[in-house]
Amino acid sequence: MNDTYLGNANIKRDGVVHDFTEHQVVEYAKCLKDPGYFASKYCKIIHVDRGLVPFELYPYQENMFAHFTDNRFSIVLACRQSGKSISSVAYLLWYAVFHPEKVIAILANKGATAQEMLGRVTLMLENLPFFLQPGCKALNKRSIEFSNNSRIVSAATSGSSIRGMSVNLLYLDEFAFVENAAQFYTSTYPVISSGNDTKVIITSTANGIGNQFHKIWEGAVQGVNEFKSFRVDWWDVPGRDDQWKKQTIANTSQLQFDQEFGNTFFGTGDTLINAETLMSFRAKPPLRLIEGNSVWIYEEPDKSHQYVMTVDVSKGRGQDYSTFNVIDISVRPFKQVAVYRNNLISPLLFPNIIYKYAKVYNDAWVVVESNDQGTLVTNGLYHELEYENLFIESTVKSNRLGIEMNRKVKRIGCSGIKDLLEELKLEIVDENTILECSTFVAKGSSFEASDGNHDDLMMNLVMFGYFATGNYFQQLTDVDIKSMLFDQQMKQIEDNVLPFGFIDDGVAAVEEQDARDEWQTKKPFEEWGSIY
Repeated sequence: MNDTYLGNANIKRDGVVHDFTEHQVVEYAKCLKDPGYFASKYCKIIHVDRGLVPFELYPYQENMFAHFTDNRFSIVLACRQSGKSISSVAYLLWYAVFHPEKVIAILANKGATAQEMLGRVTLMLENLPFFLQPGCKALNKRSIEFSNNSRIVSAATSGSSIRGMSVNLLYLDEFAFVENAAQFYTSTYPVISSGNDTKVIITSTANGIGNQFHKIWEGAVQGVNEFKSFRVDWWDVPGRDDQWKKQTIANTSQLQFDQEFGNTFFGTGDTLINAETLMSFRAKPPLRLIEGNSVWIYEEPDKSHQYVMTVDVSKGRGQDYSTFNVIDISVRPFKQVAVYRNNLISPLLFPNIIYKYAKVYNDAWVVVESNDQGTLVTNGLYHELEYENLFIESTVKSNRLGIEMNRKVKRIGCSGIKDLLEELKLEIVDENTILECSTFVAKGSSFEASDGNHDDLMMNLVMFGYFATGNYFQQLTDVDIKSMLFDQQMKQIEDNVLPFGFIDDGVAAVEEQDARDEWQTKKPFEEWGSIY
């Protein structure tokens, strides 16, 4: 009788009864209790140099298997090429083989990646001895169904990928790189929370802050959610030492090393502000929280200082935020001193809030984005409240109060704020503003918030960058931002110029010529002496 599945000699078909030997019973019991033993003794993987080889576990991988077993919700932050994915594949196969009537879902950022991981499961299954295999009912590129009624399915991370399914173990691979991860996680969580013993395993390398993976990881580290964190650093992988690190940095760069192997959330993703600047930001606790915790005061107004308030306006329907940033322009570097952030304030009421705090901060110059609802705010401030220090982009057109945010303005503003922050000309201390700086990434030819994040406070800074690099700001403060940034960058260029090999002041040439003249006159006189 043929015991194999559809001609595959390495996979046992459904319905085959196996007569266990005493040794096989002992081995089966060991594998049942210990996924690490199962993986190291019976699983095989494809090695890049040696081909098909036994799975030799690193010490961290043994600990990771125990972590998966002991915790219902696991999240793994791992460096590149550390073996986290293949370890997870071995654990999923162990879970399916030794736990009947379970559904395991493998979801990755791309469907092809999820199918590749299922292919690794199939490879491991094909190299298991028959006494460990439960038998196979169905096997294809998308799923495997075993005789114990457990099955493994693969799909891309989309809102409908596992909707309606009852999943016992959900595995999310490279979750930090999933688009619309927050939406996916929101739609998926009811599926995995319906049972009392369902498991979730999330693995990924870092890919910037503010995304769903980063939020879950930080929650796990701080102990505010049910996830338990497990970290795999570059030195956990055998063969990677300080010499390997030096060589890798020499072949790439320190920034690339931090991104790929350093498990740092900063510097990954195509952010407007560079990684070194983002990592140097330090949030400070506010002195006061007022207006229902919407206004964060970091420094009280100084009567001798000048302030600029930049304003971004939303619809006030609980989505985007209406915000303003108050910046002290009388100190060097400029300093963020107050922040407003509220997504429920009506554009009709927002002018009163702006007026109140602009007056408190010495009649601050107010720069408002005038697009859409912004016109309600600029008209309210200028015509109804008669606030005089409202920046007017054009005195020719009556509807040009504030700044109209278009491609040109945004491009100039992004360039300006990038220079101000990276050249340490502006100090940011607000936690939400720092977060938005860190999630303000390239999208096409422009910049905006990454998926699941906001950029309203960041747009305040973009407007400040546009305003500060204009002629009006120079007249207001006697500070030429463009020249200041240019002079500093030129100084850095000059400081980085290689030193001269030598300086020729002409003295050596004169001395050499004198010596030559002396030699040339001395010899003839000697010759003349011999003649006479």
